[in-house]
Amino acid sequence: MAGLLEVSRAGYCAWRKRPKSAPRGSDEKVVESIKTIQERVKDHYGSPRMTRELAREGCQVGHNRVARLMREHDLGRRPRKRHRSTTNSDHKLLAAKNLLNRQFGVDEPNRVWSSDISYLATAEGWLYLCVVIDLYSRKVIGWAMSRTTEASLVVQALEMALMRRGWPRDVIFHSDRGSH
Repeated sequence: MAGLLEVSRAGYCAWRKRPKSAPRGSDEKVVESIKTIQERVKDHYGSPRMTRELAREGCQVGHNRVARLMREHDLGRRPRKRHRSTTNSDHKLLAAKNLLNRQFGVDEPNRVWSSDISYLATAEGWLYLCVVIDLYSRKVIGWAMSRTTEASLVVQALEMALMRRGWPRDVIFHSDRGSH
């Protein structure tokens, strides 16, 4: 390794025995302080607030150094989860009768299917995923994605399930009884 880096073996060994420089040694102390604070505030502080908190605790450190240390040690704030309202209960549509009453145990395939819509945040905006599962096997048997939450999204997922399962009869289709 010494030959590859073009340094003498004695020089490398001498470097390893030297005490850490003041900034290198104090960086470790600052990182430990940052970790302690982040635990206390549940990873909600970015570098500006962290710099102020360190100053309150008597550790005067520049904000660029704090930002660098937080970046190098992956101590940045956790991004807040984006909230998306998924239920519209303010509609005049009739809801189908609840035939299952939370009895989701099913003894044979193609007797009860269930469906729901998930909202997925992407770099290009929200995408909506409708999934149909057979409650017997808990396997996905139909799905559809769309940029909108129109009823056609559910219809597409249900059609896929019907085609994949050979158009069975007397299937209960259960959902959260939302407007879709």
